[in-house]
Amino acid sequence: MGSGVQPILRTPLILLAMANLALLGTRLWPWQDVMNLPGNGTVGLDPAVCLAAYIGIIYLIASTRQELTMRALGLGTLLGLLGGMVLVGEVLLKEQAANQSSIPPVLLTRGMLAAAVLLWGIAGWRAARVTGNNFLGMLTGTWSAMVSCLMASTAVLAEMYLAGPPPVSQDPWKQYEGLAIGDPATQALVHSLNSATFFLIIGPLTGAAIGFLLSSLGQNHKS
Repeated sequence: MGSGVQPILRTPLILLAMANLALLGTRLWPWQDVMNLPGNGTVGLDPAVCLAAYIGIIYLIASTRQELTMRALGLGTLLGLLGGMVLVGEVLLKEQAANQSSIPPVLLTRGMLAAAVLLWGIAGWRAARVTGNNFLGMLTGTWSAMVSCLMASTAVLAEMYLAGPPPVSQDPWKQYEGLAIGDPATQALVHSLNSATFFLIIGPLTGAAIGFLLSSLGQNHKS
């Protein structure tokens, strides 16, 4: 597998992360108001920092010229796309339930999350079997999760952007934990930001853990 594969893996994911940043920045404009969000602005800054880190990490990982690593990342990308579709479905299901003032089936949403995690683990397991390297299994699980979680973050931030700004008030952000706690639009905004951050941070950590676990089990079974 030649070096020409690198841009195929790298460029679309970097562009997707940049699109996420654009959605986030447009939705939270003017940025001086972000510092008034809960946690002295960390609710709004956390997803931005995560997305900037994704751009750097994706560039570094996908810049490798090692054939085995590129084969593993290619597999991780494929299963990451499948996992991303599952996570996007979970996000849309929750959004539809919220619009209808109902609660989505807990077993269904948790099952969808579990399915995505399983796909990341399978990516790590397959990569370890192909390359004979548990570290590449862990890396592939992480990469696969990053692909999925970027897709899930895009769905969350797109819905947040389409929802439009919250109603104008004298101080819409600082009042979140006070007077505006009952403002559904402000609550939805903070929930979306927290959800995007959750996917972007917890997803890759989970992918690394499940990828290493299944690749280790696969290697032990093989031996």
